[in-house]
Formats: sequence, C-alpha cells, structure tokens
Amino acid sequence: MTTINWLEETRKRQEALIATTQSFLQIKSVLDPATAKEGAPFGEGIRKALDFALEVCSEAGMTIKDVRGYAAHAEFGQGEELIGILSHVDVVPEGDGWSTPPYAAEIVDGKIVARGAIDDKGPTMAAIFAAKIVMELGLPLSKRVRFIFGTDEESSWKCVNTYFETEEMPTMGFTPDADFPLIYAEKGLTDLTLCQTKEAFEAKAEKGAVDVQAQLVSLQSGLRMNMVPDKAEAVLSPKALDAQSLIAKYRQHLEANDLKGSVEEKGGTVVLHMEGVSVHGMDPGKGVNAGTELTHFLSGLTLDARAAGYVRFADRYLHKQHHGESLGIAHNDEEMGPLSLNTGVLEYEAQGDAIFRLNIRYPHSVSFDQWSAVLAKHGAEEAFELEVVEHLTPHRVDPSHPLVTTLQRVYTEQTGEEAGIIAIGGATYGRSLNVGVAFGPLFPGRPDSAHQRDEHILIDDLVKATAIYAQAIYELAK
Repeated sequence: MTTINWLEETRKRQEALIATTQSFLQIKSVLDPATAKEGAPFGEGIRKALDFALEVCSEAGMTIKDVRGYAAHAEFGQGEELIGILSHVDVVPEGDGWSTPPYAAEIVDGKIVARGAIDDKGPTMAAIFAAKIVMELGLPLSKRVRFIFGTDEESSWKCVNTYFETEEMPTMGFTPDADFPLIYAEKGLTDLTLCQTKEAFEAKAEKGAVDVQAQLVSLQSGLRMNMVPDKAEAVLSPKALDAQSLIAKYRQHLEANDLKGSVEEKGGTVVLHMEGVSVHGMDPGKGVNAGTELTHFLSGLTLDARAAGYVRFADRYLHKQHHGESLGIAHNDEEMGPLSLNTGVLEYEAQGDAIFRLNIRYPHSVSFDQWSAVLAKHGAEEAFELEVVEHLTPHRVDPSHPLVTTLQRVYTEQTGEEAGIIAIGGATYGRSLNVGVAFGPLFPGRPDSAHQRDEHILIDDLVKATAIYAQAIYELAK
C-alpha cells in the first residue's frame, strides 16, 4: 500500500477545517443554568455547540447517539474493539480584556483567536477532520472509532459520568485536550474540608488564653480549592493591644517580610488585608498564599483560645507547606512527582465554623487511605472533622501499552521529534477511560493560552495536529 502523507491530506482540507473551526468557536458554549432544560442540562449555548459537532460528524457519515444532552457520541468503523476520542464542547467564561471579540474567531497573525480555540473546540474539530480524512480515503479498519463529546468538563464532569452509566467503555483511547507528546499518568486529585464547629470547639473545654491581645472576629481567603488565594481579610477586635498598636505591628510585619497588604480601623475593629500571588493549585509553591501568610502574622499575637488554635494549626501544618511535610504526608514519586497540598480557602467566624478547604494531589505510589488518615488525625487535635468533597484516584497507563507506544511513534513520524511521556498533577478526560491518555494539541514550547484572554491556536498547529490525529486514528483502528 502507498504510504499516506497525512499532512498533505490535511492541507487539501485546510480551508474547510479553518472555516468549520471558526463557526464552531463562534458559538458561546458557556455553562448557563438560566437556559438549562431537558436535553440541554447545561444551557442552550452548550446544546448548540454539541449539535454543531454532531452535525459535522453526521455529514461525514458517522452514526450519532445523544445521551440526554449530557454527552453524545459519533461512531464509524467496524469490529468488536472500540477506540475512544473524548473531547468537550463547553468553554470557560470569556472574561475581559480581549484584543478581539472572544467569539468572533478572527484570524490574527496566523492564529485563530477565540474562547475555546485551544481548550477544547479547536482540537475537537481537528480530531473530527482527522477522522473524515480516514473515512474519505476509504481505509480498512478492524475496530470502531467513537467520538465522545462532553458538555460539562469545565465544571463538574457530570457529562462523562452520566455517559458511562449507560454507554460502552472504549477499549482504549485519548483526549485531544492537553499537551503533546503524550500524558500517560495523572495524580490522584482530592478536594477536602477540615471543619470545626463552634460546638466542637467548646466540647474541647480548652483553657482560655491570658492577656488576650485581640479577638479574631472573622477571616476569609480564597474562592476555589484548586487555586492559591491572592487575597485575605481578617477582622480583629482589640483587647490588651489597642487598635493603633495592632496596626503598627501589622505594618511592620508586612515591611519585614516584603509582603503586600493594608490595614484600617473600622467601627471599633481592625481590618487586615493581605495580598498574595494566585497560581493553579497543582503547583502551589509558585504562588504566595495570602490566607496562610495572614494566619502566620496572627500566630504572633495572643488571641482568644479558639482563634489561637485555628491559626496554630494553619501556621504549623499549612503555611509554606506545599507538600505536606509538617503533616507527615509528604511523598515523592519518581514518575508522577511529589504529593502537593494547596490551602485554597480559609474561613473563620467566631460565632460560626472554622474551615480549611484543601486541594491535595498525590502519586499512585501512596494510597489515599494512608495519607488522609494522618491528615484526619492532625485535624482532630484541634476538633476539626475531615470531609472528602471529591476524590479522583490516580490514573496511569503502562508506558509499554500499545496505546502509548503507537501514539509515540505517530508523533515522532509526524514531527521528527522524540516523543517523551509526561505525568501531570492535573486532570484530563484521559482518566475517564480505563485505558486513556491525553494527546495534544499544545506542542512543546508553545505558550498555553487556555482560560486566558486572547486564547488562540496557531493555524499551522491546528493543521499539524489534524495530521497527527488522522494517522493516530488509523494506526489505532486499522
């Protein structure tokens, strides 16, 4: 058989690929509960985008199935085994500050600029066109190929969770929603809450502090567990120290530690503001946690007993503890890297609950039960109860599995570059499959514009990714 030039085949279809991708990106497919209804559980925009993708697949000759609007699939080929390609049609809100309208999908300097261009509507269309190439060339396949379209990836993953309640699990597959060359392993991902009620604290019957300098009325920092908080606020009621003394101490602390913040006297209280640097919770050491920096200052004051216990716990176990060292849960793995700990939200109300909301990512070589038991034990010391909000177990495909080796070979043949494999602390649809990896579309060295203003994909990269996906689909299903 003549060798197929996949890049040449893609370029024959480049004009249609670009135009269809632009039309897809012009649909505002953001979660919209206000327009949610039966068949469109996440709103009309997402439903419209799902219908668009399905129509492109249907026109190519694929068989379509809609799973109540939560997800849908498009299938072609024949055989017992099933190759899955998972992508999502929803996007995050556009935000402000774009240089072109976020849903215009304009071409600027060789890039398609739009929300969803790289995450994940651009690569979704690249994969669909890749399949169209395989189909149009009439290549014989011994397996079925199924596109599975999610609609809720950017929020709660109800889409794929609902889909797999009733639909077939692919034999193997990939998601075009991350990085090239290939992501074969993802850490376990957990959202946890340590909560101490006022009643639980009082049951400790802890002895009150002597000569209390201030009472902590409230503290608030952070909005999401998977982000390092960049703002924090605490309200103090002066006791042995007057307001001006507290203000002076805080200003000295900020200056001595090269921190940004402010302080004001307000209605008989002192309000402290701390500024940090927000980064993704998978690598919290790259940021500055405003919440734990503020509790670190508070730990130097003599506070009321409950507040003293709260800031003592934060200062001992969470301040600059990005890997759980002081908690005794630190664990490093040669493949996946270290366990990471992010204190994403801190909440304290003197007359209500005292809370830490944590995001912990851990490698496959340590068990969830092992480290969570240690965390629960330390929390109990201060009457905190541990609640597991969400838990995704680690995901790993053996590097010698045909899925991995085939995709590595395809990538090398198409790019001429070595196809190393990557382990990450994030989560992709790859973990929704029993045997699944993430495969592109972001090429090494390219800046990642996902979730940012002026999100974009280079047209050259869109074309190159399509050629890679076309060969990958054929090699996996032939």
